[in-house]
Amino acid sequence: MREFIYFSQKARTSGNWPENDLMKAGRMDIVINVIIASLFLSHKLRDNVKLHLIFNGPPNPPMHLEFISNEEMPISKKDVAGLIKRMLYKCKKDRKTEVFPGCFIEKKSFGKLVRELEENGKKIYVLDKKGVSIRKMEDNELKDYVFVIGDHEGLPEKEIKKFDKISIGKMIYFASHVFIIVHNELDVRGL
Repeated sequence: MREFIYFSQKARTSGNWPENDLMKAGRMDIVINVIIASLFLSHKLRDNVKLHLIFNGPPNPPMHLEFISNEEMPISKKDVAGLIKRMLYKCKKDRKTEVFPGCFIEKKSFGKLVRELEENGKKIYVLDKKGVSIRKMEDNELKDYVFVIGDHEGLPEKEIKKFDKISIGKMIYFASHVFIIVHNELDVRGL
């Protein structure tokens, strides 16, 4: 299963934001594009993808939203925005809640999430333009990894310094494009 983490420093951690102004909701417009880019192809859902979103914005950080690709997921931007709002309203203290098939929410920090993934045998790669080129890596180096991508403000520095860094190039891309480029590299290799 391909696994990704997207960290957003400003994404709202409550559902009380207007759907018609996603930018003011902590760049929820970017989050929606990330969800679509990571889970969907044209006219269909990708198989075997897990996406973790960490929202660190006001008023109640941190929030961990987890999406596991499944046929029941909505595909339009409006539907995805509504799903995120519903998920944020359904967060329960000290409990992971499934709000929609394959869509979970809980209070969990970025640091705690990556520690749990490591404890479960996952290896972590942070996407960084100064990292090793993904194209120079062997197939076995790209299997069973969790790819970590930050928003325009970056990732929590103290939490990521121990992880290997990989690059998709020297250009700075939109976050949603990074997901597509990584997917394409893995698709071409048949991984």
